[in-house]
Amino acid sequence: MLSETNVFSKSIKIYRDDEVLPNFCTFAAKCMDQFSPADPPSFDQKMMQCCLRLARQAQGYTAPNPMVGAIVVQEGTIVGEGFHPKAGEPHAEVFALRDAGDRARGATVYVNLEPCSHYGRTPPCANALIEAGVRKVVVGMVDPNPKVAGQGIDRLRSAGIEVVVGVEEAACQQLNEAFVYRILHQRPFGILKYAMTLDGKIAATTGHSAWVTSSEARSVVHNLRASCDAVIIGGNTVRQDNPLLTSHGHGHNPLRVVMSRSLDLPTEAKLWQTSEAPTIVFTEVGTNSALQNQLRQQGVEVIELTALTPSEVMTHLYDRGAMSVLWECGGTLAAAAIGNGAVQKILAFIAPKIIGGATAPSPVGELGFTQMTQALALERVTWRSVGVDWLVEGYL
Repeated sequence: MLSETNVFSKSIKIYRDDEVLPNFCTFAAKCMDQFSPADPPSFDQKMMQCCLRLARQAQGYTAPNPMVGAIVVQEGTIVGEGFHPKAGEPHAEVFALRDAGDRARGATVYVNLEPCSHYGRTPPCANALIEAGVRKVVVGMVDPNPKVAGQGIDRLRSAGIEVVVGVEEAACQQLNEAFVYRILHQRPFGILKYAMTLDGKIAATTGHSAWVTSSEARSVVHNLRASCDAVIIGGNTVRQDNPLLTSHGHGHNPLRVVMSRSLDLPTEAKLWQTSEAPTIVFTEVGTNSALQNQLRQQGVEVIELTALTPSEVMTHLYDRGAMSVLWECGGTLAAAAIGNGAVQKILAFIAPKIIGGATAPSPVGELGFTQMTQALALERVTWRSVGVDWLVEGYL
């Protein structure tokens, strides 16, 4: 796993090398207790699923690094565990080995991502595993980073350690889909989220939209924000909804981003209150200098671009270390984001309501398509109920 600097990380507890660690094993033990005797997964699969749950403890804090959990097992007993808390801090394997101590010798280590093999901000995890004298390492997936890409596995095998690769691989890939996309494409992973009525409207003809979906659906959205590094809206959403765009206590608060070419924005808005979460406004060069100065005085960062496009904004967020970006915008900006290739995943909340209105806004604006055969078909589609609403997920 590669360590990098993350400008989005918040403060979470980090343990020094000489500090007494908490009893990490409690988490894995509880995780194992949640499996019933009738569950089909093998022991290796169960342990890998527990690694994934461990990794999620740092959800929203690790960018641009992946989420990783590791567990040390000695003769069928969990003796150590850990997860990577944030970029620049020790990796999951290091915490798990510290937790296990001498019991790591001859043990099996489970980790959802291939151990790194190079020196970054921290030493190679493959070396740490070799030095600890582990017997076997079970890896969920190969690290797509070219600096790793199988080299960690090769180093372990060269040291005589048995390595098993691909246990619960699909789940491991899904957990870190944003990390994989960022590595392969040098861009953040874009998620478009919207809520609409059964007749396809995201607001009434007046623009009023509170609330389309249930409180249960909104709670899912708050968790989604907590998992993302940035959330983007357009100027019209600021004017119509005056959103806060935080996780509402569900965890990490994302960087809040506003795109406005005209900078026709209110002088007072919840987004300008930056004590709880930072805000960036992207606009074009020379637009509304007076408002720019006023926003900066309130702690809002204002960035002027020659051409304001979703692609340019995503490039800027990539340079800042963003891994996943949530688009919570209206239809016009959503269409532009899709057209710019800034959206890879769709989350559509559908409420069992009908609002009507020939001019009521829809989730996605003009894409330039004139025939149904041009429609963008989602792949790997899933759906589930959330309260009285339905959530449809798919990939472009």
